[in-house]
Amino acid sequence: MDERTALGLLGDRLSAAGDDAAVVDGQVVTTDMLHDRTDFPDGTARYTAGWRAVGASLSDVAAMGADATAAVAVYAAPAFDETDLADFVDGASEVCEAVGAEYVGGDLDHHDEFTVATTALGDADDPVSRSGAEVGDAVCVTGTLGRSGAALRLFQRGDPADVERANDLFRFEPRVAAGRALAGRATAMMDSSDGLARSLHQLAEASDCGFAVETPLPVDPVVDEVAAEADDRLELGAHFGEDFELVCTVPGKALAAVREDLSVDLTRVGTVVDREARSASDRRGEAVESRVTLDGEPLADRGYTH
Repeated sequence: MDERTALGLLGDRLSAAGDDAAVVDGQVVTTDMLHDRTDFPDGTARYTAGWRAVGASLSDVAAMGADATAAVAVYAAPAFDETDLADFVDGASEVCEAVGAEYVGGDLDHHDEFTVATTALGDADDPVSRSGAEVGDAVCVTGTLGRSGAALRLFQRGDPADVERANDLFRFEPRVAAGRALAGRATAMMDSSDGLARSLHQLAEASDCGFAVETPLPVDPVVDEVAAEADDRLELGAHFGEDFELVCTVPGKALAAVREDLSVDLTRVGTVVDREARSASDRRGEAVESRVTLDGEPLADRGYTH
């Protein structure tokens, strides 16, 4: 059973599950776990690990349109190294400072694999769920896509300059400010930690609608430095995930005003369509039913899987 199937089973037992964070009396709370084996490639600095781990939870707060207030983390490793610990806390603290939150501590534990569990808190007067997309809304994404996939390729090269650059790409800024600007105007929203394609499928399922997406997608220029061909570029930009951008739907008439209030680019990538308008043709010309299409062809529900 993969993570998504397990979450589906738990959703049947937890009525409040299904969004990026839980909402309790106007406060949002979210938690994540990252592992050395699956989330931190060889060459990932402990500073980067602290930044990225806490940033992942702050991104969930952003996806709810909330103000981030605080974060904590559990740091587990086979042994405690003074420099590693200090660097991790510095990274965790500075990503919080970047979004106006505070890193307030956590817990230490021994584990046979470096593992981090993080929790972030935020305040939201008008939290944005995944389930409010309306037919005709613009489908949008903040920033650029594919940075994490490109970073992994750079880590794999092993050259010190490439590893340093990969660490820089891994230290993303959670889109808390953008989420706040979108609150009250976005009809549905989530972050792209599982990749653009999977995020779109999840939003479409939650909102019971379809998405007609069109190229070009806002793929980061760094992807062109590592992608072998167009299909590889699409794989890194749409399916790899772990970029932590916001994927949202916005009424078309509000789009221009929203863009003016954001300090990051907001790219329209498609339109919300009616459920009955999801018919498409695959590459062989055969009819296929899909909630999400890219340039008229089904966009596979594939992305980052833990």
